[in-house]
Amino acid sequence: MHALVTRGRPGLELIELPEPETPAGHVKVRVLRAGICGTDLHIDAWDAWAQSAVTPGLTVGHEFCGEIVEVGEGVTDYAVGQIMSGEGHVVCGHCRNCRAGRRHLCIRTANLGVQRDGCFAEYVVLPASNVWVHPGVTAGSTTPDQLDVFGIYDPFGNAVHTALKFPVIGEDVLVTGAGPIGLMAAMVARHAGARHIVITDIAEPRLELARSLGFRALDPRGAAGGPSPLAAVQHELGMQEGFDVALEMSGAPSALGNIIENLNFGGRIAVLGLPSRPIEIDLGKVVSHMLTIQGIYGREMYETWYAMSAMAQTGLDVAPVITDRFAFADWQGALDRARSGAAGKVILDFTSTATDSQGA
Repeated sequence: MHALVTRGRPGLELIELPEPETPAGHVKVRVLRAGICGTDLHIDAWDAWAQSAVTPGLTVGHEFCGEIVEVGEGVTDYAVGQIMSGEGHVVCGHCRNCRAGRRHLCIRTANLGVQRDGCFAEYVVLPASNVWVHPGVTAGSTTPDQLDVFGIYDPFGNAVHTALKFPVIGEDVLVTGAGPIGLMAAMVARHAGARHIVITDIAEPRLELARSLGFRALDPRGAAGGPSPLAAVQHELGMQEGFDVALEMSGAPSALGNIIENLNFGGRIAVLGLPSRPIEIDLGKVVSHMLTIQGIYGREMYETWYAMSAMAQTGLDVAPVITDRFAFADWQGALDRARSGAAGKVILDFTSTATDSQGA
């Protein structure tokens, strides 16, 4: 099979590997779609984080959907032909958090495409406990658009976990970062009943995508010496006391400070974005304003999966965040497009033989 691997230097490499075996308790999946994540771009660049976390020779990728083609010994809940999405965090099952049912807090989590071979390959093997089957769907009954969305259930789950960490019904929500997960988080908050939602970013193409989805979106920097755009938008919306909930999705060093400056007393912040360096914040204001800062990593297993599936069934459509689809053979073009900052979510299509980018 063809697989995209890291060789421990900048740039990934497409190579031929043996088709993986299917151990007991595992399933083998024919990959149909895979999403490109910032993590994959870090590995492709072979930056300091990648060098510290990834072993050369690893198959990259962790966002995907596919068709089950083989089940290992002892697997009784799944069958060949089912369409599934994969939970990319493989947990130990034995630490205190796992045994208490808090598997998303496992201290020995191994990440697909980071610590174990991932999904940028024709086939991937993962524990049966990491399978999320889409009920009533088979390979012959899906549409290309359905598969695209199933392929990004992993980041969709990140968005759901972040957006629903705190109650948002009737609340005013600030989302910092208009990347695909930030946009999906805003869509989740709107679906869940938030009042005003404002999205910030410094990349105009992403702000335009946010506006096309019906959100108020702005560059938080404003003109030198001029009024704060966030203060101005609060005035325009008739907000008297600041935002109630903030979702930090960007990892930008300035984002958390901007949030704290614009949050109401007792405000709550869910932080998913990973910064590239330590961030200084006004801890005095965190204390005096009684703010809550909650880190988010991955998805709650598997409460988040139930929540996102239920929202999809009740009308939440995250397909508009997918802006580009590439054939797997054109993986380099897909990585370049994802890195450009001008795209939403970029999808690799393993069923296509086309070599050109396709707007999704």
